[in-house]
Amino acid sequence: MNTAQNPAKKPITIKFQRTAIVGYIGLFILMPLWMYVVPPQEGSVDLISLLLPIIPLLLPLRGIIKDNTYTYAWANFIVMLYFIHGLTMLWVAPDELIWVLLELVFASAMFIGCTYYARHRGQELGLKIRKLKEELAEEKAANEHNTH
Repeated sequence: MNTAQNPAKKPITIKFQRTAIVGYIGLFILMPLWMYVVPPQEGSVDLISLLLPIIPLLLPLRGIIKDNTYTYAWANFIVMLYFIHGLTMLWVAPDELIWVLLELVFASAMFIGCTYYARHRGQELGLKIRKLKEELAEEKAANEHNTH
């Protein structure tokens, strides 16, 4: 439903959203698979340790499902955990190169997709981040008004 409040998405916006979702789902599947299913485990694996690698990915799930532009923007902070993990594993575990590269590809896809989806969709919706200069000017005016 396209309204003045919710304008239609441009094709580039849709492309970036799909890129973000592919990266998101890829990480969601890859992390528990890589950590607990593929390598042989000694002993049993409990549910908590199986879910541990995907718990951070659960935080933006609701906003991604609801197509919340702000969720896509702040999800980049979460995806950085996986990107840093991938870079670290690239250094310390070169024998797991395929898994590391998959993590880096999915994390990069999610980061790029989220960044540009939030930017393009935010422009379509008319959302803006207020500039610090504007906020400081308003604060200064309010303080001057209170002192007089």
